[in-house]
Amino acid sequence: MDNYRFILSGGGTGGHIYPAIAIANELKLRYPNADILFVGAKDRMEMEKVPQAGYKIKGLWISGLQRKLTLKNLMFPVKLISSLIEARSIVTKFKPQVVIGTGGFASGPLLKIASNKGIPCVLQEQNSYAGVTNKMLAQKVEKICVAYDGMDKFFPADKIVKTGNPVRSDLMKAVVDKKASVEFFGLDASKPVLVILGGSLGARRINQLVEEKLSFFQALGLQLIWQCGKLYYEEYKKHGSDTVKVYDFLNDMNFAYGAADMIISRAGAGSVSELCIVGKPVIFIPSPNVAEDHQTKNAQALISENAAEMVKEKELGTQFEVVFKEIFNSKERQEELSANIKKLAKPNATKHIVDEIEKILNK
Repeated sequence: MDNYRFILSGGGTGGHIYPAIAIANELKLRYPNADILFVGAKDRMEMEKVPQAGYKIKGLWISGLQRKLTLKNLMFPVKLISSLIEARSIVTKFKPQVVIGTGGFASGPLLKIASNKGIPCVLQEQNSYAGVTNKMLAQKVEKICVAYDGMDKFFPADKIVKTGNPVRSDLMKAVVDKKASVEFFGLDASKPVLVILGGSLGARRINQLVEEKLSFFQALGLQLIWQCGKLYYEEYKKHGSDTVKVYDFLNDMNFAYGAADMIISRAGAGSVSELCIVGKPVIFIPSPNVAEDHQTKNAQALISENAAEMVKEKELGTQFEVVFKEIFNSKERQEELSANIKKLAKPNATKHIVDEIEKILNK
């Protein structure tokens, strides 16, 4: 039998959506006749990204609790009840054999209903610091797939499997070679390239930093591939030139990674997992505006293995140039960082997660 039915739920940011799509693709490979349904939050990016990947999605009317008292928080109980009712209707009609949650608010109501109905559920936690939704669901699920050691401080130890994080399948196929990548961006193959990544929406502080440091980068003879994000493109596109390529979003990440000699990035779990596979020297600038400061903790996990450098936002003014030059001016340091970050890569994460799902089906 391979006409199984699976529900995948998660979203809010690319970090929850891309792993879910990667898992769905692997399920489809193994069970070509499987019926796969996504459940997300109504007004978030999954409603656009999931259909683009070729899957059906239903949206719940749900949002996260804000950290300060707002009108949105007063609506939260209403949205939660509405989402639980809608989730019950989806699960009852669709009758999944397994439900997979990748974090984000929509996965809360859905996995709660599914686990209450006795349907086996699998969680996938991307970060080194577990999210609120996943912590709440942990007692009720069969398996929890994680990417970092020490997750038993959040979850029951007997449910944890260390699989690593799924990454986009196009990245797994090949990082394109340096020459072809540099030509793709219209850059000069004889000069070093710095790639700047601020996550899918962009990162204000990283963009400000790059703008402040344009002449510093120029003095070092660097060319830039700068993904400033959809929210900031209009503001920063004026800096585009022969040596500075400014983009709102990079669809061809393979070429960007292939061209890079060094990378500056946020430390979202998805980015960290991709960068381990890419294996280039990285300076992380974690976002301080995320739950439990988990990006700093994600970066810290790599720094403790001497596999990357980090500069916190509040230290950019004093530390950035020092840290950057130390790596840029030393071939040995670049090679050391590359070798160490590659050791942490888990290229078979998606297969490993689906192996765990398969074990549940075989029960």
